[in-house]
Amino acid sequence: MALSSFADGSLFGTRFGAASPRVVALHGWGRSHQDFVSSLEGLDAVSIDLPGFGVSPPPSEVGGAAMYADIVSPILDMCDTPVVLVGHSFGGRVAVHLAEQRPAAVGGLVLTGVPLLHRAHRRGRPALRFRFGRLMHKWGLVNDQFLEGLRDKYGSADYRAASGLMRDILVTVVNESYEQQLRSISAPVDLVWGDGDDAAPPEIAARAEALLADARLTLLGGIDHFVPTTAPSALREAIDRRLGALP
Repeated sequence: MALSSFADGSLFGTRFGAASPRVVALHGWGRSHQDFVSSLEGLDAVSIDLPGFGVSPPPSEVGGAAMYADIVSPILDMCDTPVVLVGHSFGGRVAVHLAEQRPAAVGGLVLTGVPLLHRAHRRGRPALRFRFGRLMHKWGLVNDQFLEGLRDKYGSADYRAASGLMRDILVTVVNESYEQQLRSISAPVDLVWGDGDDAAPPEIAARAEALLADARLTLLGGIDHFVPTTAPSALREAIDRRLGALP
């Protein structure tokens, strides 16, 4: 499908249908707008490459999900609002900020695999060698290159794949939690989760459901973190449900 530009050329993605979009889809970290092709066919929708992914240029500064929401917000001005926001993983972080910032423009959300809250039992501390190297760097005993080597060795796959400004953005985002945004969202939310999601375990979805004013959690058996590509029909069902409830 052909790419389109949005927000004065700062964002790129794909439009579906001929009418003004009623669905806006936001992909996960390291992914692209293409993840939602199977879920959006036949709808009036737009799926964008978030800044720094696909063909969209990166942001000009370091920030978190709120900064990304500010960048994406002009997309809503070209839509037939209220819209349904669809967010996978990192894109869901952005979606909850958009819903908080522009409640009149958002009539529903479909979130999947989103690290909305810190894990109930957070993973263990970084490897001893990394912590020791970080301490030596703080004391000026090793240089930046040495510390960067340790980060590449002990960091996550996303961290190792990122560099420069995007790596700093990733560090900012993974330390965020969205209790405030979840409590403030008045629009109905569908939480569609794979029961085998290791990146954002289902317990996060269950706790998020309790914070939301109007939420429905659907667990998909035998499905991993990548619901948009491994279970697109289940995601589409939730999108259709939210579209059907729009005014």
